[in-house]
Amino acid sequence: MPMPEERALSFACRDAWLYGIVSLPAAATPPPPRGVLIVVGGPQYRAGSHRQFILLARDLAAAGVPAMRFDYRGMGDSEGELRTFDSVDDDLRAAIDRFFLEVPAMREVVLWGLCDGASAAAMYAPLDARVAGLVLLNPWVRTEEGAARATIKHYYRARLFDARLWKKVASGQFDLKASVRGLWQDLGKAFKSRPEAGAGVAAPQDAPLPERMQAALSRFGGRVLVVLSGADLTAQEFADLSARPVWQKLLAAPRFTRQKIDKADHTFSRRPWQDQVSNWTRDWLRSW
Repeated sequence: MPMPEERALSFACRDAWLYGIVSLPAAATPPPPRGVLIVVGGPQYRAGSHRQFILLARDLAAAGVPAMRFDYRGMGDSEGELRTFDSVDDDLRAAIDRFFLEVPAMREVVLWGLCDGASAAAMYAPLDARVAGLVLLNPWVRTEEGAARATIKHYYRARLFDARLWKKVASGQFDLKASVRGLWQDLGKAFKSRPEAGAGVAAPQDAPLPERMQAALSRFGGRVLVVLSGADLTAQEFADLSARPVWQKLLAAPRFTRQKIDKADHTFSRRPWQDQVSNWTRDWLRSW
């Protein structure tokens, strides 16, 4: 079987040079109409945790889908000042520009991101007509209240059934005062309330992250695959947010597909979990 090709890339973003890798299908493969740009969450570089992004890019290329991964300004090998996930629009545009130069037959691109890489991709997508789809793994929608609610609902409940906790209690190693203090603080944060933006309403830049995410996904008209880990508080915070009416209405649209791996951690660290995510990505790309 012909092997995929990989090329090292350098390209400019404003006054900095960015570096990345493109994985291309074998030469005998028909020209691909769609590619995948892997958007790295921070603080990481283009290899990803457990080489996750390397394995994904190569798997996609072997299946006939070109894939590119790169470092933002200030990350990995790339030059420039360190960027936050909500200030990388220029980096993404520069990477997409270079991706299309490397794959002239490509007509559209899908952005694939984990954690705040997923959030960066979602907020950029409505700004670029070349973006046809999003793959969002454990999207980062962190607020103080949301994190506290997810911790109370999922972490404390799981701890009650953890045998290690009761061994600590029995041995006198459990700090009851500190635990009660932490729970009380989380309860105070959890029951703060904010007004919820209406569907499709543009959110200002200083709005809470969930409102900006909801507004961006409402404006974006392409397909979206959401993959959540069952053993991750970031994923649980997104899942809890998804139960709100405005999010329920948004995610119920036919263009959204949702998947979950019940026991997976935040970075899908085990190979079977990584393979499942890769398989879902390939199947979803072929479905439309």
